[in-house]
Amino acid sequence: MDFTADNTILTHAGVLAMLQAGVSKAEEIGQPQCIVIVDASGEVLGEIRMTGAKFLSRKSARSKARTAASIGAPTTGIPEAVRPAIAAATQGEMTGLGGGLPIRIGGALLGGIGVGSGSPDQDVVVAGAALAAIGADG
Repeated sequence: MDFTADNTILTHAGVLAMLQAGVSKAEEIGQPQCIVIVDASGEVLGEIRMTGAKFLSRKSARSKARTAASIGAPTTGIPEAVRPAIAAATQGEMTGLGGGLPIRIGGALLGGIGVGSGSPDQDVVVAGAALAAIGADG
């Protein structure tokens, strides 16, 4: 029986690169965003609320990031029919709103990114740019 495991983790350099790439993409599309990056256990590693982003979107971005890290899939993977129940059961900690993607490199789940303040499509585009900055999959 194994009592230890090797883990790949996201470094602060990776977090900073992701935030910068996300901000650059948000500026390119003209939509200020809240961007939150969490590790695989849901702990916040980095975040930014861009000037002009909706302040309450910071909370939804955090929920998106934590959800993606928890389920290892995009937040929209939560079936529509159970989204309200899951949100209620977790006091808003999990969401099915678009804009949350898992962070995977070489198959290892490193965490999640959540983006909020734009449309779901804009949020996903910004999250995707942040993942691409470090060679991660969503």
